[in-house]
Amino acid sequence: MAHQLQHRTLTDAVRAGVDRHPERAAFVYLHEDGPAMRSEEIGYAELDRRARLVAARLQHASKGDPSRPVLLLYPPTLDFVTAFLGCFYAGRTAIPAPLPDEPGERLARVSGILRDAGVGAVLTLPEFRQAIGAWLAAAGEQDVVCLSTGPDDQDGADPDLWVPPVVRDTDVAFLQYSSGSTSEPKGVMVTHANLAANEEAIRAAMRTTEGVVAGSWLPLYHDMGLIGMTLQPLWVGGTSVQMSPVSFIKQPHRWLRMIHDYRVEGTASPNFGYDLCVRRVTEEQSAGLDLSSLRVALNGAEPVRPDTLRAFARRFAGNGLRAESLLPCYGLAENTLLVSGGDTEAPHLELTVDAVALEQDELQPVRSDRPARTLVGCGRPKDTEVLIVDPMTRQALPGGRIGEIWLRGPSVAAGYWNRRELTTETFQAITADGRAGYFRTGDLGALLHEELYVTGRIKEMLIQHGRNLYPQDIEQAVQESGEAFRRGGGAVFTVTDEASDRSHVVVVQELKARAGGSEEDLIRLAADVQALLSRQFQLPGVSLVLVRPGVIRKTTSGKTQRTLMRQLFLDGALPVLHQRLQEPVAALLPAPDPASEPSAAVSSSS
Repeated sequence: MAHQLQHRTLTDAVRAGVDRHPERAAFVYLHEDGPAMRSEEIGYAELDRRARLVAARLQHASKGDPSRPVLLLYPPTLDFVTAFLGCFYAGRTAIPAPLPDEPGERLARVSGILRDAGVGAVLTLPEFRQAIGAWLAAAGEQDVVCLSTGPDDQDGADPDLWVPPVVRDTDVAFLQYSSGSTSEPKGVMVTHANLAANEEAIRAAMRTTEGVVAGSWLPLYHDMGLIGMTLQPLWVGGTSVQMSPVSFIKQPHRWLRMIHDYRVEGTASPNFGYDLCVRRVTEEQSAGLDLSSLRVALNGAEPVRPDTLRAFARRFAGNGLRAESLLPCYGLAENTLLVSGGDTEAPHLELTVDAVALEQDELQPVRSDRPARTLVGCGRPKDTEVLIVDPMTRQALPGGRIGEIWLRGPSVAAGYWNRRELTTETFQAITADGRAGYFRTGDLGALLHEELYVTGRIKEMLIQHGRNLYPQDIEQAVQESGEAFRRGGGAVFTVTDEASDRSHVVVVQELKARAGGSEEDLIRLAADVQALLSRQFQLPGVSLVLVRPGVIRKTTSGKTQRTLMRQLFLDGALPVLHQRLQEPVAALLPAPDPASEPSAAVSSSS
């Protein structure tokens, strides 16, 4: 059932905050300042003034069609927030994107967005304007205006020249682009109505109070960091506290220090962020921290590990952390953000099921004579109808059966930008019995007693001898089998031998920096992994690639990019330390350079 909307648009929400508490901090950004963190903040009145300034400049300086989207290229600071909000004030469609300040993958991604979206203007900081202007010219985008924004770059513009635009609920507020790991990135069209509906769903599900303080390190151009951790506080007249992902990765205790210093009530992270704190925050760093203010700590965007939740709760219980605050959730950009979340006043649910039945797409009670798997419940759907559907027959499935997760509701986005056929196929799905208007997530899961359990992704499923295996289960088993393997540093996928039409499992796993020092060590580690997977998963013919730390590619939300890793493997583009490949798998790879050939072993197919 839909909730009564507090505001119709984000602009309305911020201007209501200006009326009620103009001096309250709307956004606080923590900059690295040596080992310490330096805060920069902006109040509601100043945020509104700067947003009107950006809007006035957009309304008067843009070339051509004002319906063309505006690309935002900023570091994750308050300048990004004012520019994003300025697009709303101008009635323009915003595109949050990572600053292409390094060559390679990030630049390629932003270039793909530029081409796909038909961008009409780019907003950035003054220090990046010249370089981005040159990039636009090199890309042949002469009709794209590049504007710089910031408190000291006003070009004589007057915020009082701002004219409030006429904005319809169905207008596209912003485009949330996918990571685009191996294909062209797709822009999810989030309308003003979608955003309002999901912000209200988040508010109701998380019991967000007026004036809440939320804080995280998530990227501001990603849905969880943007919609959940930045816009939700603005929606309820609260304060958002942020730091960069790099600051967190360098020193994970900074996240906890932020919670302590600002009495943060709500935060969010993928599973690996909680795991990183357990492993790298020292007793000295956590001494004196008070985490008792934390009421909601969302865990989503990648498989939620029950052992991680338990370890984090146990490790920081002495700092006032309530185990009930750890809240597994499920969401995605195509539903604006949140789909389901747990109860903020009760422990999360765990379900131990029979592993053999799980491989046959059923949740069954564990049997004493068979292996088990533990799944974490991602809560009950919030204002979004969730249907579990057989992806082949499109038959709706009963509780306890695993199928594709289909969604319908006011938070479901309008489709993909400029992709009519894909939008029809994905956002307008019809069940076998004629129920229409569902979004096909491509995710697998089951509903049991109204709780949603997410098990994996269709395209990443490993089908071996009639069994459905989940790559994350194999990755976790490898990483927990020895101290040499990096947690979260693995990717499992299959490759197909066209001659026999057989699929073969490949495991790419990072070693810790000081692990596997000798050739004998690498040979032993590889043999141990193959023996483990044969014993635990009945996979005797696994090909294994051992690599250095940092090789496994991730999305901005921390998801392993298995499809991209598969392509890099087939291209021979992985910096290999040691590999043991089945003969049909080795035959798929380009001939190695003899000068740089790694240690390797090729075995006959079993």
